Amino acid sequence: MSEQRAIIKQLLPHLYLIDDAGESTCYLICGQEKAMVIDTVNGMENLHAIIRTLTDLPLVVVNTHGHCDHIYGNAFFEEAWLHPADRALAAEHFAMFQEEYDKQGLTACPFRDAAIGQVFDLGGLTLEVVDLKGHTAGSIGLLDRQDRILFSGDGVIPHIWMQLDEGLPLKELQQMLQSLKAQHGSEFDRILTGHAKDFLSADLVDILLQGCGELLCGQRDNDKPYEYFGGTCWQHPISNTPGEVIVYTEDKL
Repeated sequence: MSEQRAIIKQLLPHLYLIDDAGESTCYLICGQEKAMVIDTVNGMENLHAIIRTLTDLPLVVVNTHGHCDHIYGNAFFEEAWLHPADRALAAEHFAMFQEEYDKQGLTACPFRDAAIGQVFDLGGLTLEVVDLKGHTAGSIGLLDRQDRILFSGDGVIPHIWMQLDEGLPLKELQQMLQSLKAQHGSEFDRILTGHAKDFLSADLVDILLQGCGELLCGQRDNDKPYEYFGGTCWQHPISNTPGEVIVYTEDKL
């Protein structure tokens, strides 16, 4: 098992960002009675032990979606919440990691079904489950109204993958972003994504909306090929910052 992958950054007195070797990011947010772990990264070191260096509060674990780099650390916890639409995806990814789990004597913890609108009360701090489907059918976010933060996983992120089989059509991503802005846009100023190093501005929602609109209107002149493990698809720039793109295949248009 690899050591010293976790880079811990305290963002607020009760909030920690844990960067797993630059590959994905999870969060610990502490209330007065409980603490929430948002995503569990890659499972290459004992995340529970790392969390216990930061708090001894009872833990609630929530996965923002079912992709491997956000759930593999579930094995170090007793249970985790996940939207049921991503159950099959998570099972598929756990199966790919079973040999590594077997080497470590680990088993993925059971899931409980997270529902849109569900509120987790940590004691003096609540987080509400919000719908962020698009990147996957069961992608969710956690809305912290007290700190005005949206924990968005990979559902609202500057480099968003929409090309995978489990990704929804771009029209559904656009509709989700429109709904998020209408229902909750006044309730958060900052976003923490599943691959963030720090806070991002809530303006990201508008930037992604503009990109979706351009793609759905056929404005693809500046798009370039995108290479990833599944082959070649396309990337549409959403800003002048390199890497801020919507990645897609033509069948998602």
